[in-house]
Amino acid sequence: MKSLHIAATGMSAQQMRVDTIANNLANMSTTGYNARRTDFADLHYQQFARAGAISASDGTVLPTGVQVGLGVRPSSVSMQIQQGASVATGGDLDIAIEGKGYLEVTLPDGQAGYTRDGGLKRTGDGLIVTSDGFEVVPGIVIPNDARSLSINAQGEIYGYFTGQIQPQMLGQLTLAGFANEKGLEAIGSNLFVETAASGAAFMGAPGTEGLGMLRQGYLEESSVDPVREMTELIKAQRGYELNSKVITAADQMMAATTQVR
Repeated sequence: MKSLHIAATGMSAQQMRVDTIANNLANMSTTGYNARRTDFADLHYQQFARAGAISASDGTVLPTGVQVGLGVRPSSVSMQIQQGASVATGGDLDIAIEGKGYLEVTLPDGQAGYTRDGGLKRTGDGLIVTSDGFEVVPGIVIPNDARSLSINAQGEIYGYFTGQIQPQMLGQLTLAGFANEKGLEAIGSNLFVETAASGAAFMGAPGTEGLGMLRQGYLEESSVDPVREMTELIKAQRGYELNSKVITAADQMMAATTQVR
């Protein structure tokens, strides 16, 4: 019976849906995290009578035909691009990106990585890095004698020094944009790398070329909606249960057929 295999594809698909929901809920507190959604597509169809074919009985055209689907498959797990809420931290190197864009970092192998996690730090040499120690492009160094920092919406970093009235500009942060953000490949630690699907990164100052602005002293919270995720979890659980019942029913029907024989 085909129903056994069809229901099995449904259970497998719902399991992936639950896995995606679990990952979303696990990242409820991850800075700059965007929720993922599992999309599905139906499998091939077995044609018993093709629509538009001539009926052998009286020569009329079949208006719909007879075709039986063979199940479902996951078609994608896509990132839902949505701005998370900005929460105040007061950190002078905490920045939230309000709008589109990613900070570019240099990974250990020299490859470019991209992140929306604006919880930046500085090394003993004053270099601005991420929480994992990856250098933030364009490699801005903060002098050790800087009394305080100011980062404006355009990403310009100013340092205040003892004995100086006017601040000194230390550099400007840039943002990376992509034609298709959903095509980025997540590699963990709030980092992404570009792919052929995302297109090449284009760099610009915050507030230009459709890129967002920066907000010092804030971090972007996860965009996960717990209520929506719990609702999706219930729906996935019910879908899994219904498909398992189909397998049970098909097994009982096969057992009854065997007994008749």
